[in-house]
Amino acid sequence: MEVSLRSFCVRTMLVLVVLISVNAAEEKDEQKLRLKETQELLSSKNSSMADWYDDAWNEHTMEDPEEVAAMVDESIRNSTERRKLGFFSCVTGNPIDDCWRCDPHWQLHRKRLANCGIGFGRNAVGGRDGRFYVVSNPGDDDPVNPKPGTLRHAVIQDEPLWIVFKRDMVITLKQELIMNSFKTIDARGTNVHIANGACITIQFITNVIIHGLHVHDCKPTGNAMVRSSPSHYGWRTIADGDGISIFGSSHIWIDHNSLSNCADGLIDAIIGSTAITISNNYFTHHNEVMLLGHSDSYHRDKQMQVTIAYNHFGEGLIQRMPRCRHGYFHVVNNDYTHWEMYAIGGSADPTINSQGNRYLAPANAFAKEVTKRVETDAGVWKHWNWRSEGDLLLNGAYFTASGAGAAASYARASSLGAKSSSMVGDITSNAGALSCRRGRRC
Repeated sequence: MEVSLRSFCVRTMLVLVVLISVNAAEEKDEQKLRLKETQELLSSKNSSMADWYDDAWNEHTMEDPEEVAAMVDESIRNSTERRKLGFFSCVTGNPIDDCWRCDPHWQLHRKRLANCGIGFGRNAVGGRDGRFYVVSNPGDDDPVNPKPGTLRHAVIQDEPLWIVFKRDMVITLKQELIMNSFKTIDARGTNVHIANGACITIQFITNVIIHGLHVHDCKPTGNAMVRSSPSHYGWRTIADGDGISIFGSSHIWIDHNSLSNCADGLIDAIIGSTAITISNNYFTHHNEVMLLGHSDSYHRDKQMQVTIAYNHFGEGLIQRMPRCRHGYFHVVNNDYTHWEMYAIGGSADPTINSQGNRYLAPANAFAKEVTKRVETDAGVWKHWNWRSEGDLLLNGAYFTASGAGAAASYARASSLGAKSSSMVGDITSNAGALSCRRGRRC
């Protein structure tokens, strides 16, 4: 009996070693593939911004939704299945957080975050393949000639950078913070506010991760010169005052930020932007929260694909969570605890796939409907593909579905497997900027 038990233990240990070795080999192969993709993308940066935009309707900006849909199942398996193993997961139910937050030495492995993405923006690498840049100066004295050590100086560089902060700070921007490609802004371990001035612009670029910021009280700015790269600056007209504005860009991941009270939208994505994930954010005290799609007449937004997952839409919100046009939108496992007019709206025939969300309607008897078709007759919108699947509808909330339920259309609006709506409270309990401390689990 003792020999058999010892033999069983040896065999078990061998199986575990093989499993871990296979996982490591898969990770290595995945890293090689991502490095190759990154190098190919970097080579495209040799052209000017104007040339890049003329060619923007290629793989960087206008991914074919059919191809994206075809790869979703395989990508989910490759990117998230391993995180379900006990070796690599805290088993909180939130696959992004389970991927990195259990590590008490997360600050020594910051770039692992880039491998934790989900949804349509899951391939955003940000500055993973570059060096670290430490922001030590909260100032923004000169938007044309920013000082080294400032956030503006960091985000305009041509090289990939993983940007961190030396200490807590409030950054009041004189003009829009115009980012360059392959950047990660990682505020974990510090309390960083972008507030009381201009805010963040992601324009005609690719591969950006923004994590852990407080973005609030953004104001319209402009009619000024602003630098967008070490070799270029130009005249900027008046900006709307969005918290984060995404314009003609792709492979964008906005995760674990707290956003509130801006002059226009908290997050807007327009002009052919695609491959976007907006996750784990906490939205409060705002009117028009999120706009996805430029205008009803801008048909290039038909290629837009956006995942909105694990966010908490909290107190003081009125409408547009999100407001969609044309494209494909996966709204999954979010917690809607406040709205005054409606939660999800749209026009121009967007496909909206609402799965596993919790919708708590307001007391107002005239605002119980989750959905709103904006300035469109019922005879038109009845053909739009909007569905509610596994959503928890509370306090009289109701979701008006429409369309024939075309499987192909919903496949293009699917980006990850939804969890039960009964888990939403736990999944979103840490939405917003986290209070991480070095040497402890975040």
